[in-house]
Amino acid sequence: MPSNTTAPPAKKKGRRARLILLVLVLALVAGVGYGGFWGVTTVRASFPQTTGEIRLDSLSGEVEVKRDANGVPQIYADNEADLFRAQGYVQAQDRFYEMDVRRHVTAGRLSEMFGESQIETDSFLRTLGWRRVAQQEYDKVLSPETKKYLQAYAEGVNAYLKDRDPADVSVEYAALALTNDYAIEPWTPVDSVAWLKAMAWDLRGNMQDEIDRSLMTSRMSASQIKQLYPDYPYALHQPIVDGGAVDESTGKFDPKGSAGDGDGDLTTGETPGDVPGSGSDSSGSSGSSGSSSGGSGAQSQLGALSEVLDGVPALLGPNGNGIGSNSWVVSGQYTTSGKPLLANDPHLAPQLPSLWYQMGLHCRSVSATCRYDVSGYTFSGMPGVIIGHNDKIAWGLTNLGADVTDLYLEKIGPDGYLVDGKVKPFTVRDETIKVAGGEDRTITVRSTERGPLVSDRSSDLEKVGQKAPVGNAAPDRGTGYGVSLQWTALQPGKSMDAIFALDRAKDFDQFRAAAKNFEVPSQNLIYADTEGHIGYQSPGKIPQRAKGDGTLPAPGWDSSYRWKGYIPFEQLPYEYNPKRGYIVTANQAVIDAKDYPDLLTKDWGYGSRSQRINDLIESKTKDGGKISPDDMRTMQTDNRSEIATLLNPLLLKIDISDPYVREAQKLLEGWDYTQEPDSAAAAYFNAVWRNVLKLSFGNKLPKELRAEGDCINVRPADATGPVDEQNKLVRECGQRDPDSAQPDGGDRWYEVVRPLLKQEKSEWWVTPGNRTDQATETRDQLLARAMKDARWELTAKLGKDVSTWSWGRLHQLTLKNQTLGTAGPGVVQQLLNRGPWNLGGGEAAVDATGWNAAGGYEVIWVPSMRMVVNVGDWDKSRWINLTGASGHAFNSHYTDQTDAWAKGDLYDWAYGRAAVDAATKDTLKLKP
Repeated sequence: MPSNTTAPPAKKKGRRARLILLVLVLALVAGVGYGGFWGVTTVRASFPQTTGEIRLDSLSGEVEVKRDANGVPQIYADNEADLFRAQGYVQAQDRFYEMDVRRHVTAGRLSEMFGESQIETDSFLRTLGWRRVAQQEYDKVLSPETKKYLQAYAEGVNAYLKDRDPADVSVEYAALALTNDYAIEPWTPVDSVAWLKAMAWDLRGNMQDEIDRSLMTSRMSASQIKQLYPDYPYALHQPIVDGGAVDESTGKFDPKGSAGDGDGDLTTGETPGDVPGSGSDSSGSSGSSGSSSGGSGAQSQLGALSEVLDGVPALLGPNGNGIGSNSWVVSGQYTTSGKPLLANDPHLAPQLPSLWYQMGLHCRSVSATCRYDVSGYTFSGMPGVIIGHNDKIAWGLTNLGADVTDLYLEKIGPDGYLVDGKVKPFTVRDETIKVAGGEDRTITVRSTERGPLVSDRSSDLEKVGQKAPVGNAAPDRGTGYGVSLQWTALQPGKSMDAIFALDRAKDFDQFRAAAKNFEVPSQNLIYADTEGHIGYQSPGKIPQRAKGDGTLPAPGWDSSYRWKGYIPFEQLPYEYNPKRGYIVTANQAVIDAKDYPDLLTKDWGYGSRSQRINDLIESKTKDGGKISPDDMRTMQTDNRSEIATLLNPLLLKIDISDPYVREAQKLLEGWDYTQEPDSAAAAYFNAVWRNVLKLSFGNKLPKELRAEGDCINVRPADATGPVDEQNKLVRECGQRDPDSAQPDGGDRWYEVVRPLLKQEKSEWWVTPGNRTDQATETRDQLLARAMKDARWELTAKLGKDVSTWSWGRLHQLTLKNQTLGTAGPGVVQQLLNRGPWNLGGGEAAVDATGWNAAGGYEVIWVPSMRMVVNVGDWDKSRWINLTGASGHAFNSHYTDQTDAWAKGDLYDWAYGRAAVDAATKDTLKLKP
């Protein structure tokens, strides 16, 4: 989910030699150069059969697969088992290579496909143990019904694989065969369950912030770090739930509460009942505030952990501020249709094929024994529909961002780890990693009562914590601490049960009952139904800490920092038909902290996107205005820069004497802050913003946070006294993957800069001089220098003539094949990758084509799909995917939706049988 693809990390040097060997076979397979007839035949051998009939032994009745002009399938069956068998078969037809790579990631078995370069990554993944936990869920936790669905899905996948050579499954296997005797294994139900662990990892919350704050202590004071992590601006950006409170007498969250505005049903005045079976055995009250680790010492060794994290394939995208989404729902009282409208666009890494797979699952006759009539977005490799609608309700999701991970410093010795003065033994297991073309490797995984000792996976990490920011009560440091990880997803849960329950839910009570089991990853769930109701629920297994707030690594030797339980589901915030008539979730704070006793996180997204959506809805509905489905689509593509509204007026006041810089400054005059692909003003402003961040913050951060290749002369971290011959400046280069480096320019940095822009003098405006620039001491001096630097940066990138500049030429999206297209010779990328596309939008805009200001302007996360659901009039809903239905590189549906996606267009979304039949281009019958 490199750091923003499903690929093994591209930075592993061992990959390059092997990729060079693959060039010839890929050229042949693609029919390029030497390919001729054999190449075309090989490519087409893996394309799916989409018409005619296919016999499958596992089916009990006939199944129809109807595909539209974009290859999107709608499946019709007479029973649930056949429905999910067909889903497995069809997804394997289009996407099996993607599914296979994905399960090797989740199981820590990449080395079996790609060789010894992946041993380090596999070692870390085995230490986390995603697959082990998935197996425990399947064996002990999931319902018998869910397991039957998973088994049926696996039967469908394996029916497709039966008697097929790997090269007939996907062209990438022909390439792998050149250097590897890799054989495809049968699909198992646990392969599907494990995918949710990978999803949870990428949406895990503030773990990187926890590390970064510790790393900052090597160069910054506690007050400086606090300025770089400001409190959520509740006065400026409204949270999701506007009021409400936990009733002390019942322990349940009341959406009306003392400050709430919900009044139940907008039509009948009713309120939803209690969630069936929602009792909880969790105990405890709110987590206390305050850090678990004080002091101002350095902890630069935590950079080693950060590097290990960079090496783990991010299946959804770079973890942090950018991983998010937009979703909102508007009540029928404010819509042209008189029924709710619901929009959703998750912001994830650009992948090829897209993470999402569009599909409909329909029982021909919905009954007690065949209950599914659902359509939406699925994950290939997993049964069910994740986001979409059935015949009664629609739902969407965004990342809640709850703090569900804690790092613990562990005082370790030969016999175990210290807790309250006593040594406890590690739980130990061995893991054997099979390596293509090499010898097996065996690693030992040690775990504490909290979780795995992640520091065992790096020789550098063995010394983590020598200078960790812990108080004077710390035990003797010896050779340093280990670091363990406690994470909710490493405990067996019922999230897979929740998927099927959501697909079947008919009202808000059933929706909430399903959400109760959506334990990890913790998501914001929005809701609308055909009766006109709208709602919101924040589900998830969210820890209650006995002490500490999860913002820094905690001392594992002190049991008072334990997790004492989880917030009971009944206490989690929700809304039902709020008076304002709409609900917006875009990774902002869920509820004002003063109104809520429990700690969800200290590291929210800062609400720029959500507030812009709120403002757009309010402006459209004031004075009796109504919102149409096309208005919802237009809102999704809103690309206004919120930081520009603050910074641009100041930039225009700077007296610029250099005519070349003044020429660029003029671009900002009259600019409306929109970031269209052809906008020269957007290009220049974003370059200025990037340079403002670099000068004021980036050059002051430790190397572990700065991007690779970002080298500056700095005072040594352990220096004392003035800079002199004994204490002179040293050259220091950044170590962080550019996609996750800081300052990333997201809306946290908006809130950092907002108060500083009112201060002519601040320590952050002070920068040293160099051969071409004088030192800066004031805001305007730094802004002038940033404008100059941006002018010459864009001159190098886009040319001297500012009239030819455009944001899209800087801000490009290239779609990369999930493995072989992420590195290596250009021929490979030309064959498997697509693009570039020049995009508008930007960081923390509603049209969130994200880029990392510390790393460059390249698009690193995107609205991975968009949908606008017309509730009740389902066939007037619209949707689009980032790429296409197919994972086959030369299939017509590989990227057939991308051009329309880039323009902000949506396609018609057929749901009812008549609409599906009218849209059908190919029909395939699967028969017993």
